[in-house]
Amino acid sequence: MYNFVMKHTERILSLLQTQEIIRLQELRPLGISPASLYWLYQQGKVVRSGRGTYRLPERDVSEYHSLALACKRTPHGIICLLSALSFHEIGTQLPFEVWMAIDRKARLPVVDYPSMRFVYFSGDALTAGVESYQIEGVTVSVYTPAKTVADCFKYRNKVGLDVAIEALREGRRLGKCTDRDLWHFARICRVANVMKPYLEATA
Repeated sequence: MYNFVMKHTERILSLLQTQEIIRLQELRPLGISPASLYWLYQQGKVVRSGRGTYRLPERDVSEYHSLALACKRTPHGIICLLSALSFHEIGTQLPFEVWMAIDRKARLPVVDYPSMRFVYFSGDALTAGVESYQIEGVTVSVYTPAKTVADCFKYRNKVGLDVAIEALREGRRLGKCTDRDLWHFARICRVANVMKPYLEATA
């Protein structure tokens, strides 16, 4: 049993050098025994980032570690609303939860860590305006600044109208949102009429 476990540990450590965070369930399709990962954990050679996710202890976590972990746990989710604003450094929001958009038809994921807030999107409102970043070896999908502003107006009952207005004003001031993009995503999110007076007032 010991030899069986040990022969997989180098493969796990090699994987962690490239993708930095690994999920327990990713090992079985690779023919790697989960017992090998547990052995590494017991030896202190890997540390747990959250339930079922592990990383190397010597790796420094970035300021966006929670986003990387959230996308590792929910690969088809997209960072949105307050978390997207914070990522793009727009406004003053410092969310204690990771806000993530998922397909309206998707099952609600069960994630114990990090703390997450899921919002259902559908159609073009789900797929438009998505950018991908590599954070700690994880592909993190985030809505663009202009799409995020439009989303904030669409979900103003969840985030607050004041947050949406601040995002619009600051996104423009910082040069992260063009009027053309704002109108484009306002139409996709079906909030053009809602945003119009604020777009005109802050022009």
